[in-house]
Amino acid sequence: MKIKATLDRIPGGMMVVPLLTAAVINTVAPDLLRIGGFTQALFVDSASALIALFLLCTGAQINLRNVGVSLGKGATLLATKWVVGALFGLIAYMFAGDNGLWLGLAPIAIIAAMTNSNGGLFVALVGQYGNKEDRAAYSLLALNDGPFLTMVALSIFGAMGFVEGLFSPVAFIAVLLPIIVGMVLGNLDEDMRAFLDKGSLMLIPFFAFALGMGIDFTAIVQGGLGGIILGLLTVFVTGTAGYIVFKALKWNPIVGAAEGSTAGNAVATPAAIAAASASFASVVDIATVQVAASTVTTAILLPLYIGFLVKRLERKGFIFENGEMLQKGK
Repeated sequence: MKIKATLDRIPGGMMVVPLLTAAVINTVAPDLLRIGGFTQALFVDSASALIALFLLCTGAQINLRNVGVSLGKGATLLATKWVVGALFGLIAYMFAGDNGLWLGLAPIAIIAAMTNSNGGLFVALVGQYGNKEDRAAYSLLALNDGPFLTMVALSIFGAMGFVEGLFSPVAFIAVLLPIIVGMVLGNLDEDMRAFLDKGSLMLIPFFAFALGMGIDFTAIVQGGLGGIILGLLTVFVTGTAGYIVFKALKWNPIVGAAEGSTAGNAVATPAAIAAASASFASVVDIATVQVAASTVTTAILLPLYIGFLVKRLERKGFIFENGEMLQKGK
Protein backbone atom coordinates (compact mmCIF):
# COMPACT_ATOMS: atom_id res chain seq x y z
CA MET A 1 0.00 0.00 0.00
CA LYS A 2 1.64 3.23 -1.19
CA ILE A 3 0.59 5.62 1.60
CA LYS A 4 3.55 8.01 1.32
CA ALA A 5 3.42 8.07 -2.48
CA THR A 6 -0.27 8.92 -2.32
CA LEU A 7 0.32 11.73 0.19
CA ASP A 8 3.16 13.09 -1.94
CA ARG A 9 0.80 13.40 -4.92
CA ILE A 10 -1.51 15.65 -2.89
CA PRO A 11 -0.25 19.26 -2.62
CA GLY A 12 0.82 19.64 0.99
CA GLY A 13 -0.49 16.13 1.59
CA MET A 14 1.89 15.31 4.44
CA MET A 15 0.31 18.16 6.38
CA VAL A 16 -3.20 18.53 4.92
CA VAL A 17 -4.39 14.93 5.16
CA PRO A 18 -3.39 14.34 8.82
CA LEU A 19 -4.73 17.76 9.84
CA LEU A 20 -8.14 17.34 8.20
CA THR A 21 -8.44 13.73 9.36
CA ALA A 22 -7.85 14.81 12.94
CA ALA A 23 -10.28 17.74 12.59
CA VAL A 24 -13.03 15.36 11.47
CA ILE A 25 -12.31 13.07 14.43
CA ASN A 26 -12.28 16.00 16.85
CA THR A 27 -15.60 17.30 15.51
CA VAL A 28 -17.45 13.97 15.33
CA ALA A 29 -15.90 12.09 18.24
CA PRO A 30 -13.74 14.47 20.29
CA ASP A 31 -13.10 11.96 23.09
CA LEU A 32 -12.04 9.12 20.79
CA LEU A 33 -8.32 9.73 21.28
CA ARG A 34 -8.54 11.61 24.58
CA ILE A 35 -8.07 8.47 26.63
CA GLY A 36 -4.87 9.42 28.43
CA GLY A 37 -1.56 7.64 28.27
CA PHE A 38 0.70 7.60 25.25
CA THR A 39 -2.26 7.74 22.84
CA GLN A 40 -3.45 11.15 24.00
CA ALA A 41 0.09 12.37 24.53
CA LEU A 42 1.03 11.68 20.92
CA PHE A 43 -2.15 12.27 18.93
CA VAL A 44 -3.77 15.11 20.93
CA ASP A 45 -1.35 16.94 23.21
CA SER A 46 1.90 16.78 21.25
CA ALA A 47 1.63 19.75 18.87
CA SER A 48 3.69 22.22 20.91
CA ALA A 49 6.40 19.71 21.79
CA LEU A 50 6.71 18.37 18.24
CA ILE A 51 6.78 21.86 16.72
CA ALA A 52 9.46 22.85 19.24
CA LEU A 53 11.52 19.81 18.20
CA PHE A 54 10.93 20.68 14.53
CA LEU A 55 12.22 24.21 15.19
CA LEU A 56 15.28 22.84 16.97
CA CYS A 57 16.05 20.58 13.99
CA THR A 58 15.50 23.55 11.68
CA GLY A 59 17.71 25.80 13.80
CA ALA A 60 20.54 23.30 13.43
CA GLN A 61 20.48 23.86 9.65
CA ILE A 62 21.09 27.60 10.00
CA ASN A 63 24.60 28.71 9.21
CA LEU A 64 25.42 31.78 11.27
CA ARG A 65 26.97 33.35 8.20
CA ASN A 66 23.53 33.38 6.55
CA VAL A 67 21.29 34.14 9.53
CA GLY A 68 20.53 37.64 8.25
CA VAL A 69 18.53 36.20 5.35
CA SER A 70 16.19 34.36 7.72
CA LEU A 71 15.66 37.45 9.84
CA GLY A 72 14.98 39.51 6.73
CA LYS A 73 12.35 37.05 5.52
CA GLY A 74 10.73 36.90 8.96
CA ALA A 75 10.60 40.69 9.28
CA THR A 76 9.13 40.98 5.78
CA LEU A 77 6.41 38.43 6.53
CA LEU A 78 5.60 40.06 9.86
CA ALA A 79 5.36 43.55 8.36
CA THR A 80 3.28 42.44 5.34
CA LYS A 81 0.80 40.53 7.47
CA TRP A 82 0.42 43.38 9.96
CA VAL A 83 0.09 46.19 7.40
CA VAL A 84 -2.62 44.37 5.44
CA GLY A 85 -4.58 43.40 8.55
CA ALA A 86 -4.32 46.86 10.09
CA LEU A 87 -5.40 48.50 6.82
CA PHE A 88 -8.53 46.35 6.57
CA GLY A 89 -9.26 47.06 10.23
CA LEU A 90 -8.99 50.78 9.61
CA ILE A 91 -11.37 50.56 6.64
CA ALA A 92 -13.80 48.60 8.81
CA TYR A 93 -13.74 51.27 11.52
CA MET A 94 -14.20 54.06 8.99
CA PHE A 95 -17.29 52.47 7.42
CA ALA A 96 -18.76 50.65 10.41
CA GLY A 97 -22.49 51.09 11.00
CA ASP A 98 -24.29 52.15 14.15
CA ASN A 99 -23.99 48.60 15.46
CA GLY A 100 -20.20 48.84 15.26
CA LEU A 101 -19.97 46.28 12.44
CA TRP A 102 -18.76 46.53 8.83
CA LEU A 103 -20.43 44.09 6.44
CA GLY A 104 -21.39 42.08 9.49
CA LEU A 105 -17.79 41.89 10.72
CA ALA A 106 -16.45 43.33 13.97
CA PRO A 107 -13.42 45.52 13.12
CA ILE A 108 -11.54 44.19 16.13
CA ALA A 109 -12.10 40.66 14.80
CA ILE A 110 -10.66 41.67 11.43
CA ILE A 111 -7.49 43.01 12.99
CA ALA A 112 -7.11 40.08 15.39
CA ALA A 113 -7.60 37.47 12.66
CA MET A 114 -5.66 39.11 9.84
CA THR A 115 -2.58 40.26 11.80
CA ASN A 116 -2.17 36.97 13.65
CA SER A 117 -0.99 33.73 12.01
CA ASN A 118 -0.99 30.02 12.74
CA GLY A 119 2.66 29.24 13.43
CA GLY A 120 2.15 25.48 13.28
CA LEU A 121 0.49 25.71 9.89
CA PHE A 122 3.25 27.99 8.60
CA VAL A 123 5.94 25.61 9.84
CA ALA A 124 4.21 22.62 8.23
CA LEU A 125 3.77 24.30 4.85
CA VAL A 126 7.24 25.82 4.76
CA GLY A 127 8.68 22.53 5.98
CA GLN A 128 7.42 20.99 2.75
CA TYR A 129 8.00 23.82 0.26
CA GLY A 130 10.66 26.04 1.84
CA ASN A 131 14.33 25.79 2.73
CA LYS A 132 16.10 26.07 6.08
CA GLU A 133 16.25 29.87 5.89
CA ASP A 134 12.51 30.04 5.25
CA ARG A 135 11.76 27.77 8.20
CA ALA A 136 13.99 29.82 10.49
CA ALA A 137 12.01 32.95 9.59
CA TYR A 138 9.42 31.69 12.08
CA SER A 139 11.61 33.01 14.90
CA LEU A 140 10.36 36.55 14.22
CA LEU A 141 6.77 35.56 13.43
CA ALA A 142 6.25 34.71 17.09
CA LEU A 143 5.76 38.46 17.57
CA ASN A 144 2.28 38.27 16.03
CA ASP A 145 1.05 35.79 18.65
CA GLY A 146 -1.50 37.23 21.04
CA PRO A 147 -3.01 40.73 21.19
CA PHE A 148 0.18 42.81 20.98
CA LEU A 149 0.14 43.71 17.28
CA THR A 150 -3.64 44.10 17.34
CA MET A 151 -3.19 46.62 20.13
CA VAL A 152 -0.50 48.44 18.17
CA ALA A 153 -2.82 48.70 15.17
CA LEU A 154 -5.65 50.07 17.29
CA SER A 155 -3.38 52.62 18.94
CA ILE A 156 -1.95 53.84 15.64
CA PHE A 157 -5.25 54.98 14.19
CA GLY A 158 -6.60 56.28 17.44
CA ALA A 159 -9.12 53.60 18.34
CA MET A 160 -7.53 53.39 21.78
CA GLY A 161 -4.38 54.35 23.62
CA PHE A 162 -1.45 52.03 23.93
CA VAL A 163 -1.85 49.52 26.76
CA GLU A 164 1.20 48.00 28.37
CA GLY A 165 1.49 44.46 29.65
CA LEU A 166 -0.12 42.58 26.75
CA PHE A 167 3.15 41.43 25.22
CA SER A 168 5.59 39.28 27.17
CA PRO A 169 9.24 39.29 26.11
CA VAL A 170 9.61 36.01 27.99
CA ALA A 171 6.96 34.39 25.75
CA PHE A 172 8.86 35.53 22.67
CA ILE A 173 12.15 34.15 24.01
CA ALA A 174 10.39 30.88 24.86
CA VAL A 175 9.49 30.47 21.17
CA LEU A 176 12.94 31.50 19.98
CA LEU A 177 15.03 29.34 22.34
CA PRO A 178 14.60 25.94 20.57
CA ILE A 179 15.81 27.53 17.33
CA ILE A 180 18.81 29.04 19.13
CA VAL A 181 19.70 25.70 20.77
CA GLY A 182 19.54 23.97 17.39
CA MET A 183 21.58 26.73 15.78
CA VAL A 184 24.32 26.39 18.40
CA LEU A 185 24.44 22.60 18.02
CA GLY A 186 24.53 22.76 14.23
CA ASN A 187 27.26 25.37 14.10
CA LEU A 188 29.42 23.58 16.66
CA ASP A 189 29.19 20.18 14.97
CA GLU A 190 28.49 19.44 11.29
CA ASP A 191 27.65 15.82 12.16
CA MET A 192 24.99 17.01 14.62
CA ARG A 193 23.59 19.29 11.92
CA ALA A 194 23.28 16.34 9.52
CA PHE A 195 21.74 14.16 12.25
CA LEU A 196 19.06 16.71 13.18
CA ASP A 197 18.28 17.44 9.55
CA LYS A 198 16.75 13.96 9.26
CA GLY A 199 14.11 14.81 11.86
CA SER A 200 12.51 17.84 10.18
CA LEU A 201 10.30 16.25 7.53
CA MET A 202 9.38 13.22 9.64
CA LEU A 203 7.74 15.39 12.31
CA ILE A 204 5.34 17.25 9.98
CA PRO A 205 2.46 14.72 9.71
CA PHE A 206 2.55 14.06 13.46
CA PHE A 207 2.25 17.65 14.66
CA ALA A 208 -0.21 18.36 11.83
CA PHE A 209 -2.49 15.65 13.23
CA ALA A 210 -2.17 17.08 16.74
CA LEU A 211 -3.02 20.56 15.38
CA GLY A 212 -6.10 19.06 13.72
CA MET A 213 -7.25 17.72 17.08
CA GLY A 214 -7.65 21.34 18.14
CA ILE A 215 -9.99 22.17 15.25
CA ASP A 216 -13.76 21.89 15.62
CA PHE A 217 -15.78 22.40 12.45
CA THR A 218 -18.76 23.64 14.52
CA ALA A 219 -16.84 26.89 15.05
CA ILE A 220 -17.60 27.73 11.41
CA VAL A 221 -21.33 27.38 12.07
CA GLN A 222 -21.18 29.46 15.24
CA GLY A 223 -19.18 32.20 13.55
CA GLY A 224 -21.70 32.37 10.73
CA LEU A 225 -21.09 33.78 7.29
CA GLY A 226 -19.10 36.68 8.71
CA GLY A 227 -16.52 34.35 10.23
CA ILE A 228 -16.16 32.46 6.96
CA ILE A 229 -15.71 35.73 5.05
CA LEU A 230 -13.07 36.76 7.56
CA GLY A 231 -11.25 33.49 6.94
CA LEU A 232 -11.45 34.00 3.18
CA LEU A 233 -10.05 37.53 3.54
CA THR A 234 -7.21 36.24 5.69
CA VAL A 235 -6.21 33.51 3.23
CA PHE A 236 -6.68 35.32 -0.06
CA VAL A 237 -5.69 38.86 0.96
CA THR A 238 -2.87 38.40 3.46
CA GLY A 239 -1.69 35.18 1.80
CA THR A 240 -1.65 36.74 -1.66
CA ALA A 241 0.05 39.87 -0.33
CA GLY A 242 2.82 37.72 1.13
CA TYR A 243 3.09 35.83 -2.16
CA ILE A 244 3.44 39.05 -4.16
CA VAL A 245 5.97 40.64 -1.80
CA PHE A 246 8.18 37.54 -1.70
CA LYS A 247 7.99 37.15 -5.46
CA ALA A 248 9.02 40.78 -5.91
CA LEU A 249 12.03 40.18 -3.63
CA LYS A 250 13.03 37.06 -5.64
CA TRP A 251 12.26 34.79 -2.70
CA ASN A 252 10.11 31.67 -2.74
CA PRO A 253 6.58 33.16 -2.99
CA ILE A 254 4.97 30.04 -1.47
CA VAL A 255 6.63 30.95 1.83
CA GLY A 256 5.03 34.39 1.69
CA ALA A 257 1.60 32.89 1.04
CA ALA A 258 2.02 30.45 3.96
CA GLU A 259 1.34 33.31 6.39
CA GLY A 260 -2.30 33.59 5.28
CA SER A 261 -3.88 32.01 8.35
CA THR A 262 -5.35 32.83 11.76
CA ALA A 263 -3.94 31.20 14.88
CA GLY A 264 -6.11 29.58 17.51
CA ASN A 265 -4.74 31.90 20.19
CA ALA A 266 -6.19 34.87 18.30
CA VAL A 267 -9.62 33.78 19.60
CA ALA A 268 -8.65 35.23 22.99
CA THR A 269 -7.55 38.58 21.57
CA PRO A 270 -10.97 40.38 21.57
CA ALA A 271 -11.51 39.52 25.24
CA ALA A 272 -7.97 40.59 26.16
CA ILE A 273 -8.42 43.96 24.48
CA ALA A 274 -11.89 44.46 25.98
CA ALA A 275 -10.37 43.84 29.40
CA ALA A 276 -8.01 46.74 28.70
CA SER A 277 -10.71 49.02 27.25
CA ALA A 278 -14.41 48.70 28.07
CA SER A 279 -15.30 50.45 24.80
CA PHE A 280 -14.89 47.10 23.03
CA ALA A 281 -17.13 45.14 25.40
CA SER A 282 -20.21 45.34 23.17
CA VAL A 283 -18.58 43.43 20.29
CA VAL A 284 -16.49 40.93 22.23
CA ASP A 285 -18.86 37.99 21.79
CA ILE A 286 -19.40 38.33 18.05
CA ALA A 287 -15.71 39.13 17.48
CA THR A 288 -14.67 36.02 19.37
CA VAL A 289 -16.83 33.61 17.37
CA GLN A 290 -15.83 35.28 14.09
CA VAL A 291 -12.14 34.88 14.89
CA ALA A 292 -12.78 31.24 15.87
CA ALA A 293 -14.52 30.63 12.54
CA SER A 294 -11.63 32.30 10.72
CA THR A 295 -9.18 30.02 12.52
CA VAL A 296 -10.94 26.89 11.29
CA THR A 297 -11.62 28.27 7.80
CA THR A 298 -7.98 29.23 7.23
CA ALA A 299 -6.68 25.92 8.61
CA ILE A 300 -8.72 24.13 5.95
CA LEU A 301 -8.43 26.58 3.08
CA LEU A 302 -4.81 27.79 3.26
CA PRO A 303 -3.20 24.39 2.49
CA LEU A 304 -5.56 24.05 -0.49
CA TYR A 305 -4.65 27.56 -1.68
CA ILE A 306 -0.95 26.75 -1.29
CA GLY A 307 -1.51 23.60 -3.35
CA PHE A 308 -3.17 25.68 -6.07
CA LEU A 309 -0.25 28.15 -6.11
CA VAL A 310 2.30 25.34 -6.26
CA LYS A 311 0.54 23.75 -9.23
CA ARG A 312 0.38 27.15 -10.91
CA LEU A 313 4.13 27.63 -10.50
CA GLU A 314 4.81 24.12 -11.74
CA ARG A 315 2.83 24.87 -14.91
CA LYS A 316 5.13 27.86 -15.40
CA GLY A 317 8.19 25.62 -15.31
CA PHE A 318 9.18 25.69 -11.64
CA ILE A 319 9.84 22.62 -9.51
CA PHE A 320 10.20 22.13 -5.75
CA GLU A 321 13.10 19.94 -4.67
CA ASN A 322 14.67 19.64 -1.21
CA GLY A 323 13.01 22.79 0.01
CA GLU A 324 14.09 24.89 -2.97
CA MET A 325 12.02 26.39 -5.77
CA LEU A 326 13.94 25.87 -9.00
CA GLN A 327 13.22 26.69 -12.64
CA LYS A 328 13.49 23.79 -15.06
CA GLY A 329 16.49 23.99 -17.34
CA LYS A 330 18.46 26.27 -15.04
